[in-house]
Amino acid sequence: MTDAAPNPEGPAPEHVRLDIQDILRILPHRFPFLLIDRVVDLTRKQRIVAIKNVTINEPFFAGHFPNLPIMPGVLIVEAIAQAGGALLLTEIEDRHKKLMVFTGIERARFRRPVVPGDQLRIEVEVKAWRENSGRAAVRMEGIAYVEDKRVAEAIVTCQLIDRELGRGSVEPDGPA
Repeated sequence: MTDAAPNPEGPAPEHVRLDIQDILRILPHRFPFLLIDRVVDLTRKQRIVAIKNVTINEPFFAGHFPNLPIMPGVLIVEAIAQAGGALLLTEIEDRHKKLMVFTGIERARFRRPVVPGDQLRIEVEVKAWRENSGRAAVRMEGIAYVEDKRVAEAIVTCQLIDRELGRGSVEPDGPA
């Protein structure tokens, strides 16, 4: 679904929304590791806003922590990366032949606990996008909110590689 407001100065940037079925067509992740439920705004190669509804049924709550369920920070960073991956993979025609892999995590900060019943709003902005010979590497800044409170943030770098093992190498530094 596309939401674009009329603009008297020319065409407005296209803002895209994705439901869970769209996300499943884009990302290879599946339960229990798919960590975004909906995309409420996507501006190509620039920005994405995704939602993760956190429920007590999440399998990690059984051990993190018994009687005090808190979403692991590393999974919040993974949700940031998955949102960024959805943004990146929408640009790749043969995405079924590719995998998006982490190449770096910087400046991760966890400010407040995320608990069952919370809704994460994940905002990811592209800082650098490099494409070369059918491969792409992206550096993105992500911030996760619950209501209007910042709960986590991180800069992540990701790279697309061929799905077949041994077909692609990961550059540790990602985009400049």
